[in-house]
Amino acid sequence: MDGIDAARAVVEKQHPEARTAFLGGSVATGRGTATSDLDIVVLLHGAPAPYRESLQYAGWPVEMFVHTEATWHAYIDRELPTRRSPLLWMCAAGLVLFDTDGLGARLAAHARKLTDAGPPPVPAEEIDDHRYAITDLLDDLAGSTDRSERLFIAGELVRRTGELALAIAGSWGGGGKWLARRLETAVPGLSTRLHHGLQEVLSGRVEPLVAVVDEVLGQVGGRLWVGYKRAGTP
Repeated sequence: MDGIDAARAVVEKQHPEARTAFLGGSVATGRGTATSDLDIVVLLHGAPAPYRESLQYAGWPVEMFVHTEATWHAYIDRELPTRRSPLLWMCAAGLVLFDTDGLGARLAAHARKLTDAGPPPVPAEEIDDHRYAITDLLDDLAGSTDRSERLFIAGELVRRTGELALAIAGSWGGGGKWLARRLETAVPGLSTRLHHGLQEVLSGRVEPLVAVVDEVLGQVGGRLWVGYKRAGTP
């Protein structure tokens, strides 16, 4: 059973009363691999939504995100300020599996409108938080002589630098493979340079990675450590 048929069948089995459902993720966008799962958003009239569940169906791993219309909007509203919403993208770029009352079409159109508009601007404080964290990691990398330490420091530097580059570019964020995919669209070539820098760190040379990281930092004022201050929670 192919992914689309399996997605429709598992929703019919689990939630025959569903109003609409979307198949999102790599399978829906034609970028599936041998280990891809089925990311399915299901909209119900009410309980037991909202919840998420991982299951197996017809040989496919399935991630099911179950909502009502109200909880779908609430989750999107909560995630938008973070500039990272898998739920939004599953409905904006995904496939409507069925639509009993027009809700699927409305949500898809709303999701595409939001994604096309782009994420909200990144607050200056958040940019400085990125700069501070990356500066601290650069100092750790410069001072470390332990290969294991360098591995994890460099890996964290790559991730945080990628996130900062997306923020600078005004792009939607992402994690894991989606961080790489968003970077390739927003800042072509940066992932390749970060990859090369990480490989060089593992070979004993930190300079190539440091150069790439400093280049990204330079777009927002460079490294930041002295003078950084944040109020704590009482």
